[in-house]
Amino acid sequence: MKRSLISSLALGLALLAAAPRGHAQTADRKTAIGLYGSAYQYKGSLGSDFWNWSNNSYGPGISINRYLTPGLDLGLQGAYVELKGTKDAGTNFATNVVNVNLALKLKLNNGWALKEDAKIQPYLLAAPGIAYTSREGVVRGQRIDEDKTYFDLFGAAGINFQVSEAIGLFVQTGQHIPLNANLDGEPIRDDDKFDDRYLQHTVGVNIAFGKAKDTDGDGVPDRKDKCPDTPTGVAVDENGCPLDGDGDGVPDYQDKCPTEKGVANLEGCPDRDNDGVRDGDDACPDTPGTPQMRGCPDTDKDGVADPQDKCPDTPAGTQVDANGCPLVLDQDNDGILDNVDKCPDTPAGTRVDSNGCPLVVDPALRKLEVPIRFKTNSTVIERSSYPALNKMVEALKTRPEYGIRVIGHADSRGTDEYNQGLSERRAESVKRYFTGKQVEGSRVVTEGRGEGEPAAPNTSSSGMSKNRRVEFKFEFFALPKPAM
Repeated sequence: MKRSLISSLALGLALLAAAPRGHAQTADRKTAIGLYGSAYQYKGSLGSDFWNWSNNSYGPGISINRYLTPGLDLGLQGAYVELKGTKDAGTNFATNVVNVNLALKLKLNNGWALKEDAKIQPYLLAAPGIAYTSREGVVRGQRIDEDKTYFDLFGAAGINFQVSEAIGLFVQTGQHIPLNANLDGEPIRDDDKFDDRYLQHTVGVNIAFGKAKDTDGDGVPDRKDKCPDTPTGVAVDENGCPLDGDGDGVPDYQDKCPTEKGVANLEGCPDRDNDGVRDGDDACPDTPGTPQMRGCPDTDKDGVADPQDKCPDTPAGTQVDANGCPLVLDQDNDGILDNVDKCPDTPAGTRVDSNGCPLVVDPALRKLEVPIRFKTNSTVIERSSYPALNKMVEALKTRPEYGIRVIGHADSRGTDEYNQGLSERRAESVKRYFTGKQVEGSRVVTEGRGEGEPAAPNTSSSGMSKNRRVEFKFEFFALPKPAM
């Protein structure tokens, strides 16, 4: 009988040694060995010791466990106990039991119910396996010695208390149901398979092995490291990212202004006026400027920063002195300096030629400015208007210095708002005609004037017909560059 028990224990330990290594406390330490002690409480034909703590049987156990997912572990468990029971002098038993069970552990610290690194980790266990039994005893004076193996159903619930990354203490309670087992040897049994079974109350320790992968060597495992490529020696936070004391998104080790919140493209230094020049180098830190002017503006772009410019409105291209004032004046502000301006008193806003004199549209072009008409509530150009439009197109192609203004009108029928929109759409329709003839769109300016500028009274069909129109006006588009 004892030899059979030794054989059972050897077989159980061999199965454990051959099993894949199992559960760890975390995904970083995937393998753990559990050592535990258990109190067993028998229930069978001689009665029930369930929850009777004064009649426990005790035994050791070992497990090898493997982490699978945040919510699931796989383990192989082996345990030994001697179950005893006495009814009277003629009926008693002592049964040695070796359990080997394959355990699936459903963990509640799975990231949904509880955090994976929670200190208190409840779980449920389902662990089918094998129960090797070696029984000695008598029933009503008859020997009942027998060695036998049964399929064992084991389910349990427990709590693991995570002491450190490698150590966990656990308590667990479950029930073994070895199917058709006769632990006490009583030959008189009922028809179900659950006559004899036992509770197992366990206290133990899990010791996890392995080391978390830490590619950049910053002390934060890759699984938790949000910045896995941090350079060696750089101080990091709990997420493995370089420290950023001023919170500007630029790590301290790259931040040239680590105590002031700045911007990334200036190496973490502040730029209050957002002009691309860091405040420490900016002569005008509260006014947007240019790097060439050390952060100060140069409104007239004459090469003299505004704070030093005594003539801040100098026309573009004007030669200036150290104070930003023109070396030669332009009294009429037409862009032509007085020393070459043949019309130095040209009224403000007048477009001028290279000599500074007012430009005049060619009279021949004025003759082409023939209005075209539209039908009621229509933006469709009538074929009869094509010859007039084509002459304007040809003029624009041969005279690149000119552009054309297209002005739409409407009669008085409809609301002011509708007629305004209709006049704009008529002008746009004509513009599409010009661009369709390869005239650049930038040379065609459109506007709508609604019903506000009638060519005739809107009191008759004839008058309203004259008001449904688009008019034209040639204008200078590209001006010759003034001589300097």
